[in-house]
Amino acid sequence: MTLPSMGRSTAKSVVGLDIQPGYVAAAQTRDGVAVERAAIAPLAPGVVRDGEVVDVDTLADALRHMFAEHKFAKRVRLGVANQRIVMRTLDLPPMQSAKEIASAVRFQAQDHIPMPLEQAVLEYQSLGLVETHEGPRTRVVVVAARRDMIDRQLEAIKRAGLRAHGIDLSAFAMIRALHQPGATATTLYVAVGGITNLAVAVGTTCVFTRVVAHGTEAMAGELAERKGLTLEHAHGWLRHVGLGTPVAEIEGDAEIVTEAREVLEEGSRKIADEVRNSIDFHVMQVGSAGVERAVLTGPAVAIPGLADELAELTRLPLEVGIVAEARPGAFGSTDGGSLAVAAGLTVEEVSA
Repeated sequence: MTLPSMGRSTAKSVVGLDIQPGYVAAAQTRDGVAVERAAIAPLAPGVVRDGEVVDVDTLADALRHMFAEHKFAKRVRLGVANQRIVMRTLDLPPMQSAKEIASAVRFQAQDHIPMPLEQAVLEYQSLGLVETHEGPRTRVVVVAARRDMIDRQLEAIKRAGLRAHGIDLSAFAMIRALHQPGATATTLYVAVGGITNLAVAVGTTCVFTRVVAHGTEAMAGELAERKGLTLEHAHGWLRHVGLGTPVAEIEGDAEIVTEAREVLEEGSRKIADEVRNSIDFHVMQVGSAGVERAVLTGPAVAIPGLADELAELTRLPLEVGIVAEARPGAFGSTDGGSLAVAAGLTVEEVSA
């Protein structure tokens, strides 16, 4: 697992793999995060639950077929995002030596990471000296993930005949994919798909991240259950109905149209509530700045009117963030929002 830094470079012939409840997205890129080749494969309910791999064999089969059909490279970088990943910001006494910082992080992590360290994959990055009310401190971002969760992902990759080149937080990949060069504003990134992934970044440095189980997959599941639809058809109805056009003007089964609109409105309110609560929590942290702008990405960007609805509910200036194609037709029928995390995973960090 790696942590973000100020620079970036593209790893040659590495495929970014974003594995979520309901689907897996893969992207090969060139020239930064411009997508050269991409695909999305559906996953049956229960294969991935709340961002964690549950059915290793079924995921491996899906990956094997996907990579064979689209002729992707075999080396992959995996994104991880679930509620059991812990990110903490620690303020340590001023120190410069990497060895001293590593030792201090390991010692302090025992008090801040709610899992036995022997069962965790632990990484950190120093943000340098900052001024606090207690004087200058070395600020460090620490990330921990349960080793068993990482192991299940790696086992699926191995069984699919692929090679894991690295593992990264999906939140960091999202920031790398969508950050505007030179921008320094404190930005909230929101990826709404199988889950909802939130990240606050100052420039390219992630200072807060949180995963919420509710997303477009949960909305489609709710609509499918209410109206007896397949998940594929439910997703299609959500995109068809959206949140912009008056219900009376939308073609199709009136009952399904009405139900789809209700599901979208309910889902948007849930996500907006989580966004506001997350921002409030972030701002209350020592030294945290308020969010100045927000970027929405993920499958949600393909639902008409959803971005505007979230902007109104959260009272934030919200933009839509998508990645670019390196060649015409690289996306196929997939939208650029669904590929943002996968594209960001192809970008490796370099020293500032």
